[in-house]
Amino acid sequence: MSEEILINVTPRETRVGVIENGMLQEVYVERASRRGYVGNIYKGRVQRVMPGMQAVFVDIGLERAAFLHAADILRPPLPEDAEPPPGGAHAMAIGELVQEGQEIIVQVVKDPIGSKGARLSTHLSIPSRYLVLLPHSRTLGVSARIEDEAERARLKEVMAALVGEDPLGYIVRTNAEGQSAEALAFDVTYLGKVWRVVQENIARARVGERVYEELSLPLRCLRDLLNEDIEKVRVDSHETFDKALKFVRKFMPSLADRIELYEGERPIFDLYGAEDEIQRALTKQVPLKSGGYLIIDQTEAMTTIDVNTGGYVGSRNLEETVYRTNLEAAQAAARQLRLRNLGGIIIIDFIDMTDEEHRRQVLRTLEKGLARDHAKTTVYPMSPLGLVEMTRKRTTESLERQLCEPCPACGGRGTVKTAETVTYEIFREITRAVRQFSAQALLVLASPKVVGRILEEESAAVAELEEFIAKSIRFQAEEHYAQEQFDVVLL
Repeated sequence: MSEEILINVTPRETRVGVIENGMLQEVYVERASRRGYVGNIYKGRVQRVMPGMQAVFVDIGLERAAFLHAADILRPPLPEDAEPPPGGAHAMAIGELVQEGQEIIVQVVKDPIGSKGARLSTHLSIPSRYLVLLPHSRTLGVSARIEDEAERARLKEVMAALVGEDPLGYIVRTNAEGQSAEALAFDVTYLGKVWRVVQENIARARVGERVYEELSLPLRCLRDLLNEDIEKVRVDSHETFDKALKFVRKFMPSLADRIELYEGERPIFDLYGAEDEIQRALTKQVPLKSGGYLIIDQTEAMTTIDVNTGGYVGSRNLEETVYRTNLEAAQAAARQLRLRNLGGIIIIDFIDMTDEEHRRQVLRTLEKGLARDHAKTTVYPMSPLGLVEMTRKRTTESLERQLCEPCPACGGRGTVKTAETVTYEIFREITRAVRQFSAQALLVLASPKVVGRILEEESAAVAELEEFIAKSIRFQAEEHYAQEQFDVVLL
């Protein structure tokens, strides 16, 4: 599988695209006006303790107070001779862990999404290329994605020798598979230096100040995504190219030759049709090669994906047609989840299949498609109705929520009232206004389409209404009015 990373930099926006086999699979966007907060560490102050929710709101200097649940709060170590509380340390009430007004060091684990504030944790973690530092833990773990038992044992042995009596904990990342003891030792030293700087920042920081900032998007993607499978990293900015090259030479010198300055005439995201793919990822319908299609609906509660055969009629029988469509849909759905960065609860409505083996194969295809996803996914068995429930870890807003806003005409509903409906609302409003206030005549301001309908198809109704209220009504079309917008003015 050929893989490339494209980095597009403009003065106020940076975009990173991950290309696999010539197709855009993931896209990350970071804007100067709205940089993400995930990974940043702050000195905060507890604003409100909510025992009923076992949580607190914390002021960390952002627009909205951030949310910290009891499960994400580091438990104080028990004295050696003390008995653990009934139910274990995790059973401690929120009021025993933190108090209102208390200063607290927290890390953002989920960006503010919609109307919700950022999600916090006091279990701090600082990632490097191959390791994650856990400053408040003595854990020494290895990523579950490294499945080879011999390699897991080797990595644990290397880390145990490097760490020795170090009171800090570490998790070995998937990227560390096959890496030498020297490479891991470099990361241990680097993380030790970073943690010392963070401690110094904590000591002098005021409430609401950031004490550790996650890397910028290009460097973060290089740290997390660059490996032997990536053939090239193309960067279209001299300044970002220099920073990327310096970063890679320091942390992954063997891959430095993969970083390339892109100076082509075509915009970098026009390569492999990445720009077109982003535009298509903002639409609800996803066409399948067979003629079928997916309909993707993102709501506050969950995301639903509906599979339809469309124009695909197959060549054998109905069951075979449905099976082929569902197989293609499973691959397409897995890709769209990554591309659109959809998270939370996801329901995929496959077309009903009677063959149990077909159902198993479709589920297996979906799981295989999700195997390369960097976000944690959990897929549950297919229900009798052909529904697959799954979850995908969400830490940032989806691509649509980052790039779009609710339509001002429909308020995000996706539909607007018809001109006929608005016409009858205007008639009701005229009747209401005349009963409440005295007026010689009335002026109605509305969109051209609504006014046109009233003057043509509803002219008889207007005459009846004028006779009923004993007042004249004048209609005026306003070009800038949305279809549902109108004003009744008393003259």
